[in-house]
Amino acid sequence: MPERLAEMLLDLWTPLIILWITLPPCIYTAPMNQSQVLMSGSPLELNRLSEEQRILNRSKRGWVWNQMFVLEEFSGPEPILVGRLHTDLDPGSKKIKYILSGDGAGTIFQINDITGDIHAIKRLDREEKAEYTLTAQAVDWETNKPLEPPSEFIIKVQDINDNAPEFLNGPYHATVPEMSILGTSVTNVTATDADDPVYGNSAKLVYSILEGQPYFSIEPETAIIKTALPNMDREAKEEYLVVIQAKDMGGHSGGLSGTTTLTVTLTDVNDNPPKFAQSLYHFSVPEDVVLGTAIGRVKANDQDIGENAQSSYDIIDGDGTALFEITSDTQAQDGIIRLRKPLDFETKKSYTLKVEAANVHIDPRFSSRGPFKDTATVKIVVEDADEPPVFSSPTYLLEVHENAALNSVIGQVTARDPDVTSSPIRFSIDRHTDLERQFNINADDGKITLATPLDRELSVWHNITIIATEIRNHSQISRVPVAIKVLDVNDNAPEFASEYEAFLCENGKPGQVIQTVSAMDKDDPKNGHYFLYSLLPEMVNNPNFTIKKNEDNSLSILAKHNGFNRQKQEVYLLPIIISDSGNPPLSSTSTLTIRVCGCSSDGVVQSCNVEAYVLPIGLSMGALIAILACIILLLVIVVLFVTLRRHKNEPLIIKDDEDVRENIIRYDDEGGGEEDTEAFDIATLQNPDGINGFLPRKDIKPDLQFMPRSQKKSC
Repeated sequence: MPERLAEMLLDLWTPLIILWITLPPCIYTAPMNQSQVLMSGSPLELNRLSEEQRILNRSKRGWVWNQMFVLEEFSGPEPILVGRLHTDLDPGSKKIKYILSGDGAGTIFQINDITGDIHAIKRLDREEKAEYTLTAQAVDWETNKPLEPPSEFIIKVQDINDNAPEFLNGPYHATVPEMSILGTSVTNVTATDADDPVYGNSAKLVYSILEGQPYFSIEPETAIIKTALPNMDREAKEEYLVVIQAKDMGGHSGGLSGTTTLTVTLTDVNDNPPKFAQSLYHFSVPEDVVLGTAIGRVKANDQDIGENAQSSYDIIDGDGTALFEITSDTQAQDGIIRLRKPLDFETKKSYTLKVEAANVHIDPRFSSRGPFKDTATVKIVVEDADEPPVFSSPTYLLEVHENAALNSVIGQVTARDPDVTSSPIRFSIDRHTDLERQFNINADDGKITLATPLDRELSVWHNITIIATEIRNHSQISRVPVAIKVLDVNDNAPEFASEYEAFLCENGKPGQVIQTVSAMDKDDPKNGHYFLYSLLPEMVNNPNFTIKKNEDNSLSILAKHNGFNRQKQEVYLLPIIISDSGNPPLSSTSTLTIRVCGCSSDGVVQSCNVEAYVLPIGLSMGALIAILACIILLLVIVVLFVTLRRHKNEPLIIKDDEDVRENIIRYDDEGGGEEDTEAFDIATLQNPDGINGFLPRKDIKPDLQFMPRSQKKSC
């Protein structure tokens, strides 16, 4: 029974206690004196409550000395009483006036200046302004003098649940990898409530999912959204729409709520292998296709996307691995088969390849499912094509001696038609490479013959191009270069390397080398040149000169004695026979001219002319030249003087055009060919003014000749 009685009492008093705690304070229990203003939330008189205030010593929850409270959104027919101002200086004679100032004084809050009652005359919104600071003062009614200093107090607007939760950043979007495990975090959302989070449960939010089960769940207080099903497959469903609700009042009935949407997209992972669309592919290709040409394409499909779908292609087996290759097209995600080496229908007509497609980016989480690759078979059929002739060699090198007889065979080229139905071949020479037509070719058998004589010394190499043409199809042609080397034969005799002229001093010594000469041969023997030198048989015992062969294949001419005299003999001619080492050997005779000169004591040539010794005594060569120059100058002056004099007396300039037509020049001499055309200058008639110029006659030998000066040469 006592336990039952305690339960009944608890049930009876619990609502009263809750009501007492949550209600706003109605009475201020702070002690008052004459210098203070009593601020109360009730219109009761001070005298009737003074004893109760002294008895009640406990403070109610939320009681603050200088605060008043008023509920927001109150909209009764009368202004709501907020509280009352009262002072113990008021004896009730109504001589005290209460004045209110501060936030909203007179516009929102109104005071009865006699009773001190404060009323709210407008509807208040805590979310707009939560509290107001005002100042109260008691003054004498007649004099308006303050009876005590002003006192500041606050009126707080009490919250009610008048705002629903809002998702300010919605709608939301989130991603989560497919095949994620159960409970993988996706995202979190946040709702806001404009109500007071401190007072009551108006702003206490609880989250829930209205739509999106059973795929996702949400934490009621943190709003963290997680996967509720494991291994969701993007290839089955990629996008999910989740509706989320936020409810205030802790989720209890009567609370306000707000909703938002969350779009969850499953991102791709590489959980699918590539798969060829077909297991066997057929392609055909002409045998004359250009290297690198695409033969065909194969494609392995992958349900994944992006880089997870990228596959590389390879040829892993088959009889055409050396002839074909496969490359990956990253844009189209397929494999391109290309030709690496030439095909020949006559050799092999078909090939079989085994190609493989494998994922490039492998996810180790799914490696247990097996290899992420697939294979397919490719059959390639080679088609016959009309191919041009094929020469037996890509180039030909022929050799012929330069003394080969005309129409002799130099060499032969051969070609065949590689097609099954072989066509006869005709050969010809590209005459752009044989402009001088030095060679011919037999059109049927390809034998090259000599058409004109060859000279190795003029040209060692001849490069021509041979053309092979199918008789049945003239568009099928092939070309091959042929290099013809002309071989040397000994057909040129040796001779002096240059025109030598030797000088011998009169005071020379016996055995002195007069001149060293060398020989040259236009031929090109394999072992090089070797020359033999000799004197003519009748001059072997020449009393004046002898020869000496040098080791460098040159020849030295030596004087046998001294005392040569240019007055007796100025020039000596020494014929020398030069023979080569060819087979058969050839020889020629070259003559060396030796001049006797007067030399100084140290061997410097001073004069080689014999006339210097027959001049009058006392005249040197320089004096003779000066005299001759003076004579020539005088003769030129005389000729010019006579010519100008004659032109002055007999002018030949005709300035009248009619006179020109009437003047006829008669020329009765017999014709003299070219000399006759040059005997008279027709330009004189065309330009009469030019007659004063000097125009020499080309058919008349001039009377004066200038003699060249002799130059001294050194031995």
